[in-house]
Amino acid sequence: MRAALFPLDGPLRFLLLSSFLIPLGSFMVLPFMSVFLHERLGMGLATVGVVLAVASLVQFSGGVVGGALADRIGLRRAMLCALLIRTAGFVGLLLALRWPPLAIWALMLTCCGAALYLPANKAYLVHGVEDERRPAFLSAGNAALNAGMAVGPLVAGPFVLSSPGWLFASVTALFVLVTAGHARLPPAAGAPESGARPAGQGLLTGVAALPFAANMLAFYLYFHFQHFLAVYAVERASSTFYSLALLLCFTLVIVVQPLASDLIRRMPYATALAVGFTGLAAGLAVLSLGSRAALLAGGALITLGDIVLFLKNDLEALHRSPRSDAVVFGQQRLAAGLGACASGVLGGQVYDHTAQAGNTGWFWLLAAAQCVLLPPVLLALRERAGKTPHSHDDDEGALRPHGTNGRVPGR
Repeated sequence: MRAALFPLDGPLRFLLLSSFLIPLGSFMVLPFMSVFLHERLGMGLATVGVVLAVASLVQFSGGVVGGALADRIGLRRAMLCALLIRTAGFVGLLLALRWPPLAIWALMLTCCGAALYLPANKAYLVHGVEDERRPAFLSAGNAALNAGMAVGPLVAGPFVLSSPGWLFASVTALFVLVTAGHARLPPAAGAPESGARPAGQGLLTGVAALPFAANMLAFYLYFHFQHFLAVYAVERASSTFYSLALLLCFTLVIVVQPLASDLIRRMPYATALAVGFTGLAAGLAVLSLGSRAALLAGGALITLGDIVLFLKNDLEALHRSPRSDAVVFGQQRLAAGLGACASGVLGGQVYDHTAQAGNTGWFWLLAAAQCVLLPPVLLALRERAGKTPHSHDDDEGALRPHGTNGRVPGR
């Protein structure tokens, strides 16, 4: 891992630090938005649910626009534009304490900024990096991201309702500093700071079909856990125990994914899909038991499954697609958003039915069954994709070094 990452130059060190600070600031606010909108601003829960659903869809699926923007104006400028929008969103949340209707628009601005930022951030991080070192850089960025997501709620929890003004002001100041730091970043080495996207290339031109579909399915299944664990766990344990379960999941991503990144890179794609979806199936099935031990064990198994799936799908998409890295990451974010949205809509209906039947354990068993039944559809797609010029029969083995379909690594 150290050999793959180091030596790191100043811009990459700053980018990894930002990958921690940005989710730290965001997760000091965003996880509590439902409470803030309902308790502090007096919005009805139905309205709050619609607002958060739309915000989530924008934050994930808007990544495809972020990738295209980075392709057109350059990675550094795209990140800077995204951070300016996101900072404006946190300023809006601060002003919403005086004018509550502004809160919805401010939340949407923060989500738009997140959608535009992440594809350019990932592309800058791996720009010019050899294929065999890319998993280490991506997993280090993911570890920093999850660390910020884990620490943010712990820092902000006591102040969300008691001192939201100071909290929003602190987060805004943090984003101003991070934005100023990004303004001093050099352009990605060897990449033009701006350029025209080739004519006729739409947002989904060159999409890697199998990694896109696999990512959408993985997020659809994973977000059963993400969306509905809270209500399930709090009923059987407590909100504190739920927080500890999430902390365990974040810690596993932070520790395990960087250590396993090279193994995941060398793993045949079909094997990675099998391992990942098996982990999700086992974890969801264990959750149905409902005990505290089952909540922890199930969360751990699900997290280990998504560690394999999310990283491998990104690597495989980079390998298969002829588009720039930023566009590929944006396309993968679109797949994630579609999967997460479908999980919220369909999973919510199923959870409601199982709750009315008096046994929500069946919800997790039905989700686990989907982990077993749906991936064979991906295998059928894989057989068709294996006949395309870009597949190179790599489904049967690990990614080959420099296997970028003729692209310059990092482009």
